[in-house]
Amino acid sequence: MKECVNSILSQTTPANFNLLVLDNCSEDGTLDWLRSLQDRRIKLFPSEKPLTIEENWGRIRSIQKNEFITIIGHDDFLDNNYLVVMNDLIDKHPGASLYQTHFRFINAGGEVIKKCRPMAEIQSVAEFMESIFIDSLDTMGTGYMMRAIDYDALGGIQPYPNLLFADHELWIKLTAISYKATSVTESFSYRLHENLSKRSDAPRYIRAFLRFMSFLKEMKAKDQKISDVIKTHAPDYIRYYCRSLSHRLLRTPETEREGMTVVSFVKECKKYADEIAPGNQFYPYQQFNIRVAKQIDNNILLRKLYLLFRKFYKKPIYS
Repeated sequence: MKECVNSILSQTTPANFNLLVLDNCSEDGTLDWLRSLQDRRIKLFPSEKPLTIEENWGRIRSIQKNEFITIIGHDDFLDNNYLVVMNDLIDKHPGASLYQTHFRFINAGGEVIKKCRPMAEIQSVAEFMESIFIDSLDTMGTGYMMRAIDYDALGGIQPYPNLLFADHELWIKLTAISYKATSVTESFSYRLHENLSKRSDAPRYIRAFLRFMSFLKEMKAKDQKISDVIKTHAPDYIRYYCRSLSHRLLRTPETEREGMTVVSFVKECKKYADEIAPGNQFYPYQQFNIRVAKQIDNNILLRKLYLLFRKFYKKPIYS
């Protein structure tokens, strides 16, 4: 957190900016340390009670903001030229509605793991969505910049069951206003928690995924180019998550599933595929790994044996 804050306060831009901190009942001395900096650019917004991460980020809409905003997690950090790069990008593309720079991934110790994949300088919403569907883009919750008025008008980050897919929806909506502009300059670091998605429980992950499918259904009706992209690429995108989340659900004890089964989830995947991409070639049970997940989940003994097996064998299977 200190590295993150110091990276923000060390920006070389001559422009005025603020660091708005949404503290969520921290008990590790964070607020005391921030106050000790005596930096007028820091504005603290402590929560009155403990919140989920989704609830805490939801407070962004209720606080006073400058014309442009960027959102950053407590363990990512900006290069000291981030705001300069963003300012130049806005000057070059004043009509854009979402801005981003290239970046690098780091591990828990701050070591560089890899650089993000190259991004086009300009992307329409259809192009941006296509890059998400075909997995040709590294898109995270950090590094984007937008106008505060647009963020608030769109309702900010929507209250998904968790933040997975929630930022995708926001970036798509913002890009749809005009277009997305990206600088080739690498100017921030995103800390990669490789096991984060593995720790996310299956029911919440599945509910977030299905909510994103519902959002795609809404987007499909807005524009022909968007509709074409969704119809072309959504079936493969759904197929990927149908497979991976079926096995995540299979690894989840029945008492923690909120009534979900592999069959019920696969049925939802097929329903959305047919609604947003009529005439698709998505036949989930033709896939061996989904068919196996169904067979195991439908047999109590096999399910118990599978859970026991997964306690000792942690590597991915049927992938």
